[in-house]
Formats: sequence, structure tokens, C-alpha cells
Amino acid sequence: MERVQRSDRLTAGEVAEVLDLMRAAGDADGVYPLSEHVVLHLRPGGDPRAVHLLSRHGDTLVGYAHVDTTDPVEGAAAELAVHPAYRRRGLGRTLVTETMAVADERAGDSPGRLRLWAHGDHPSASALSMSLDFERSRVLWQMRRSLAVPVPEPRLPDGVSLRPFRPGTDDAAWVALNAAAFADHPEQGKWTIDDLHLRMKEPWFDPAGFLLAQRDTDGELLGFHWTKVHGAARGAAATHPHDPIGEVYVLGVSPAAHGGGLGTALTLAGLRHLRDQGLDQAMLYVDEANSTAVALYRKHGFVRWTTDVCFRRRV
Repeated sequence: MERVQRSDRLTAGEVAEVLDLMRAAGDADGVYPLSEHVVLHLRPGGDPRAVHLLSRHGDTLVGYAHVDTTDPVEGAAAELAVHPAYRRRGLGRTLVTETMAVADERAGDSPGRLRLWAHGDHPSASALSMSLDFERSRVLWQMRRSLAVPVPEPRLPDGVSLRPFRPGTDDAAWVALNAAAFADHPEQGKWTIDDLHLRMKEPWFDPAGFLLAQRDTDGELLGFHWTKVHGAARGAAATHPHDPIGEVYVLGVSPAAHGGGLGTALTLAGLRHLRDQGLDQAMLYVDEANSTAVALYRKHGFVRWTTDVCFRRRV
């Protein structure tokens, strides 16, 4: 008989159990069940305002849900997974029901709001979500392209140059630029300097691949292309069971620099940097509804690879 335990903080042993469960689910489904943001905060035990739901069969962790209650505007957000060997027993439904209860308890005077993320858009996730009165509200694409084909030379606007990010010097200016570039984005535009520093501590962080566009006259930051490499480590240090792949991690342009071709130039500069690392493939994530960005990436050879879906509870 499975039981569900709530926790506001995970021990190091529980974190290891959760990550093992996520790897098993990811291997079975072909897509990792937790977003990068959740994993980054999960490793040290989780955020103080997050709730962890752990489902056990005996002493074995067979299900996990992460409930993020930090957004008072959009409401709670949850991601979950069930071990492949324990599926079709109602564990997924039990975890979602528990996340709904947590969201209601933390919402105060505004119960009912909850978002569920399904990575990979599996039919079973859609069926479960809709049976519990959730509806599709947001779709996120992963797109990919080959780096074996030519990548044109970037043409920067007059008076603009590229340079790498300088840790400790550019931090505050970049956070301000990111907020301006993604003012309408539900997550990216809310990043704080702590969010930046959390990622700078990751083993994949490389300032040489964090390209900044600046105006030559006064050094003001106008845009950036932050690239990332997945699976660069080998042997015992490897974290991804696949060949390395580059990512257009975050690409942003100041509203003051729109329309001058800077977005295209930054895209090409980042792709050339990834190609120069000896990588064969590049990937990125983009909202399906962001037709301008989708068109830009398609223009540069990207095609849709996988889909993530956010389901919102009907209220």
C-alpha cells in the first residue's frame, strides 16, 4: 500500500531518492519529468515555500510531486512523476489530488488555482489532467537544429559589439536587461540576482558562452545570448546519458534595440560559439504562442522536437 508524505524540506538522502526516481521516469518516457528551475532548487533540499509530496511503497520512493507556492499572481505550480514500475495504480491521480489540496491550503482567500506541467505532452498526462478538470493553457516547444550545416557570420548593428559576460561585474546590469527584455514573460522576466547566481554555480556555467551585446559609446547592454552545453562531462562526472548538445539557453534584446537585427546577430553568434565547441546539435525552448521567436528560430534551421504542456485548473 502506497502512502503520501508531505515535507517542506528534503534531506540529502531524500534528494538522492527523488533524482534517482526522475532518472528512471525520464529513461522510460524519453523526457526528464522536472524542469531545470525545479532541479536547481531541489538539490539543496528545496525552497522554503515549496512543498514536497513523496509516495512510498514500503521503503521505496515510487512517486514524487513538487509544489511551488511562490507565485501569488499565477498561483501554485506542480510537477510530478511516478516510477515506471508502479504506474497504472492510481498513484498519479493521488499525487495530483494532494497537490490540489496543498495549493488550496496555501492560497488563502483564492483557492482553486493550480498549474500542472507535463513534460513531453504524453497522452496519459493529458487524460489525467483533464479528468480532474484542468485545461491546456500554455505550450512550450523544444526545438533543435544541426550544427553541421553552415551558420552565417553575424552582422551586428553599427556601433554595437559583442563580448563575454564578466562574473561579478555584469551581474546587476544583466538582471535589469533580462527583466526589460522579458517584461511580459511569466517566468523569465522575474529572475533576480539570486536566480542568476544559482546558475553561475552550476558546473555547466561558462562565461565565454554568455555573450553580451553592448553599445560602444557608453557600454550599455543591449542584448545577450546565453548558451549552455548539456552532457559535456564524461565518466563519473557525466550527468546526461547522451552526447553533448548545445542550447540557446536565454536570448534577449532590450526593447530599445528592437528592429535593428540584433536578435538575428546574437542567434548566429551563439550558434557559431556552440559549433566551435565541437558540438553537432543545438536546442532551445520557446513558447508555441511566441510566433515572432518561432519564426526567427525556424529561419535559422530549428524544427520542433518535443512539447511541454501547462495545464491550468478550472476555477
